[in-house]
Amino acid sequence: MDRNSNTYTLIFSSILVILVALVLAFVSQFTKIRFETNQTNEKMQNILSSIGVDIERDQAAKVFKDYIKQSLTLNADGSINESVKAFDVDLHKETKKDPSKQLYPLYIAEKDGKKFYVVPLYGAGLWDAIWGYIALDSDKNTVEGTTFDHKGETPGLGAQITEKWFQAQFHGKTILKDTIAGFNEDNFVSVKTVKGGARSDDNHGVDAISGGTKTSDGVNAMIAERLSHYLIYFQKN
Repeated sequence: MDRNSNTYTLIFSSILVILVALVLAFVSQFTKIRFETNQTNEKMQNILSSIGVDIERDQAAKVFKDYIKQSLTLNADGSINESVKAFDVDLHKETKKDPSKQLYPLYIAEKDGKKFYVVPLYGAGLWDAIWGYIALDSDKNTVEGTTFDHKGETPGLGAQITEKWFQAQFHGKTILKDTIAGFNEDNFVSVKTVKGGARSDDNHGVDAISGGTKTSDGVNAMIAERLSHYLIYFQKN
């Protein structure tokens, strides 16, 4: 074929376009898979961090099942939904639904012979979404640990919810007024950040972030709102 002909030019250009499209499609798919893998690993890393297992993100998948023994999806009435995997529940979408229609993921973990209940969190900070996990001891009342993250809180202020010093304060705090009264709305007080600092004898309070009042308030609302939906399951189990 004459390389100077219009036909040759058209065929060559078409082949080149197809090759470029294939390469771009491959790169796009590879990038998507890598992004999704990183998201999955980060989610596992954060769940593990809430029970005190600190591990690099790329190692999280290897040890996740060593600690997470059950992953449950709960309905609003506290029953178990067998049709949806807990890990697949998107809280960003769920929290837009009526609470009675939402699904509530719960992870039951074991570490050093102790059982923990890890509740995923999702709420609103000052500027955008905040999220995280709160792990409760086997009594479902005492906080073992927390992990928080955000999309756009102010650096040096609200963004400090990701700092270890802030998260560590929640350890040992309790979410119930009375351990005997059980898991009901009247006895549930959650755990809250306190502007100006929590008293040393406050079993339900931690220090709020100085200059990050709105984000601290968002953390309070997020923890209380999310945990309130698990009371019925905790009462039954």
